[in-house]
Amino acid sequence: MDKRKPIIAVVDDDPRLLESLEELLESAGYAACCFQSAGHLLVRGLADLDVLITDIGMPDTNGFELRDIVKKARPELPVFLITGRHEIADQGRAQGISGFFRKPFDAPALLVAIAEAMQKSRNGG
Repeated sequence: MDKRKPIIAVVDDDPRLLESLEELLESAGYAACCFQSAGHLLVRGLADLDVLITDIGMPDTNGFELRDIVKKARPELPVFLITGRHEIADQGRAQGISGFFRKPFDAPALLVAIAEAMQKSRNGG
């Protein structure tokens, strides 16, 4: 039986949100790895991640770009995009994305979505 906690990576340039999500995820039984930029996550590597949550509006590599990079390396990895900028949320690029949350988001809904995405990933997509 695998006793390793699922690892959720969170990328956001807002340290308060990182701290809040880290507490939420760890209280739900996940191991949270928090990064203030996509570059820091990519240096760390993607190999053992179970889910990625990334802000869209970040300097340098934005959330859409990070999602595209991650999907080339780990196409099976569930990726959730979050943003506090509603004008981005309304853009066509964000429309139709199943793992998309606007800030402030509903924490229980995010945890349910993470659990469902991990189950779907384990079952082969």
